[in-house]
Amino acid sequence: MPNSIRVLVLVCLFVAPVVAQEAPPGHQHADSQPADGQQTDQPHAEHQHAVVPASQSWTFTTDANVIGGFTYQDRKYFDFAAWESQNWFMGTAARRLGQGHLTLHGMLSLEPLTIGRYVYRVDDGTHVVAGGSPQLFQTGESFKGLPLAEFQHPHDLFMGIGATYERPQGRVTYVAGADLVGSPTLGPTVFMHRESARDNPQVPLSHHLLDSTHSTPGVLRGGMRISEWTVEGSVFRGEEPDEERYDIDAPRLDSWAARIGWNKGGWRAQVSGGRLHEPEWFAPYDQTRLTGSMEYAGTLWSAPMTVTGAYGQVLEYSANRPLSRGGLVEWDVRATPTVTTYGRAELVRKEVIGLHVHTPDMPAHPTYLSDVGALTLGAVKDLRMLGLDRVGRLGIGGDVTLHHMSVDLEPIYGGSTSFHLFVRWRPSVAAPQHVH
Repeated sequence: MPNSIRVLVLVCLFVAPVVAQEAPPGHQHADSQPADGQQTDQPHAEHQHAVVPASQSWTFTTDANVIGGFTYQDRKYFDFAAWESQNWFMGTAARRLGQGHLTLHGMLSLEPLTIGRYVYRVDDGTHVVAGGSPQLFQTGESFKGLPLAEFQHPHDLFMGIGATYERPQGRVTYVAGADLVGSPTLGPTVFMHRESARDNPQVPLSHHLLDSTHSTPGVLRGGMRISEWTVEGSVFRGEEPDEERYDIDAPRLDSWAARIGWNKGGWRAQVSGGRLHEPEWFAPYDQTRLTGSMEYAGTLWSAPMTVTGAYGQVLEYSANRPLSRGGLVEWDVRATPTVTTYGRAELVRKEVIGLHVHTPDMPAHPTYLSDVGALTLGAVKDLRMLGLDRVGRLGIGGDVTLHHMSVDLEPIYGGSTSFHLFVRWRPSVAAPQHVH
């Protein structure tokens, strides 16, 4: 049986309950629909504690997000276009165990099959063998032995496999977890689980400065929660996943991170830092990464709204490697019961021109960082006719991204813009938490 068929069968078995899954009694999720048909939005909490089952029986929850459509990247000299799908599917199983409770969680993505396959150079119609989704100024990871530039890599098939155990003791709840693939205690809620970014098909340009460790092969983590405060730490493999998207890379506990979080009402904030051992093979330098973020879920003139502000910086331990940094503000507003508007504003300083493979024996040379600003504005219209809302939140959407750049980029990228047209599906009722 071909590998692609095996993958499809595995995912179908994994996500079959998504549409039919009901939320646990007494818990309403962001996508659950009250009787009047109006939907409410609450934040997806990647690091929020799980719902405690009332008995020794298992409680199962599922969630998913699928965006499929067309992207057009308009450059000064030649354009790229692609048909693609960003997607993920996840499930959790929780039950009481001893004096606490255990949560098992798994997450899959079909992006190895749906991203990078149908990419074209518009000027001559050439089919491009690409390492991912065309995206202006995006960098991170590699393809066919070279650093990826202007492409966002697909995520691995296995994005999360792990377990978390929580035990309350007086005012303190102790938390411990282990992941074959998971997220260390570094950075904000990953972009794909932030409600402020969930409708947006474009990955932040600051992803590898903020939350790129979200699918790390090998994580051990622990911490404690006191009231609205959380203190946690982890050890994990610092290296990014390799180019083989269907396997699980060998875990190695060679890096560490720590995070302090605060969560009260609709507010969530965190500061975190870590030392990563050679995350990119083509730039074999250790990194120190520092991040800070604040998320808010509430209303704007009675319209459900989520907003995130985040900042990250990366220092590589090598001569002549300057500090990379970036920040974003992103938002998602339910303007009407069926129309959601979203956007993201970013400023990043990172290496865009001159990316290449480094080796430890190469002489040190200057690394040049460029400044890029990006503003994305978009909207999604939920489709409720013909009973379509019975199969989940199905919608059509689109966005445009405008760029501002430093003078060194103008000769190549001046006037560049990008567009998306897509169909989005997510279940109407989903898991009340994300645990990674």
